[in-house]
Amino acid sequence: MFGSSGRWMCALVVAVASSVTGSGAAAAEPAPGKALVVLGDSFSANAWDFLSEEVQCVHRPTSWPNQLSRLLRVAGTPEFVDASCPGASIGVGRGYSLGGEAKVADQAGAFGPRTELVTIQIGMNDIWGANETTLWKSLQLCVFDMLRGCDIDAVEQARIPDYRGVTGAAYAERVRNVVTYIKYYAPQARIVLVGYSELIPPGSDTVCLNVFGVAPFVQPRARALAEYFDALDRAQRDAAGILGIDFFDSRALTAGHGLCSAEPWMNGLADPRADLDGLPFHPSAEGDAVMARGLYDRYGHR
Repeated sequence: MFGSSGRWMCALVVAVASSVTGSGAAAAEPAPGKALVVLGDSFSANAWDFLSEEVQCVHRPTSWPNQLSRLLRVAGTPEFVDASCPGASIGVGRGYSLGGEAKVADQAGAFGPRTELVTIQIGMNDIWGANETTLWKSLQLCVFDMLRGCDIDAVEQARIPDYRGVTGAAYAERVRNVVTYIKYYAPQARIVLVGYSELIPPGSDTVCLNVFGVAPFVQPRARALAEYFDALDRAQRDAAGILGIDFFDSRALTAGHGLCSAEPWMNGLADPRADLDGLPFHPSAEGDAVMARGLYDRYGHR
């Protein structure tokens, strides 16, 4: 695909050889690397090109990666690489895969001895467990189904992803190759699994979406959705421990500011309390600012 693609195979070969012999040599001269590298889905990009029939990796100016790049003073410079893409999943899905994003970043010289921070925020769009339903499909099949609701039985009916398959071990196995690659070629980088901001409170039985800020849509039977978000949060946290990388608890940072809270940091549908033109079910500019500041406070003072 591109000249550095051999690095991916070499990194894995060296990693395996090192585990057997206890030593290994660099396979190729590494790129210098970038200060900030972002991999992720629409919670990182926070934009969507609704007019395009193909997936476009567009980024909202107020996304947390863009706000973080300004705090780190790398915005608009080659030191910032944002390969996040709406619709992305860890595996192959409707949009980019995590591996595909990492290759795009690699083309830009993202990974090297001077790489400082690599963030990964992904997994919500994946297929997990026994059925092949994605979260995007479940909005229509489950969340907005007022007749059947979105209770636990929705899993067996394949109307929502199987949250029982979302585990730390499964998550870690899916992202392991990319993390191994980044560790090898960017040994000084902090690699951070970024969790998802709070959409609904943990353990909730309901979900809602504010419409124009005055008429919330409420699904009173949403236990399966809550279980999915809870399982994904646990899986990311556990996977970070398994892989020896950091986990950033976005959910705790944004607690109490979900979709239908008194002060939402999540966009409804044309809700003036968040972003009127914001992507529904995604963070507002204020919510992304909180995320950017939290990441900066933890990782911006090396």
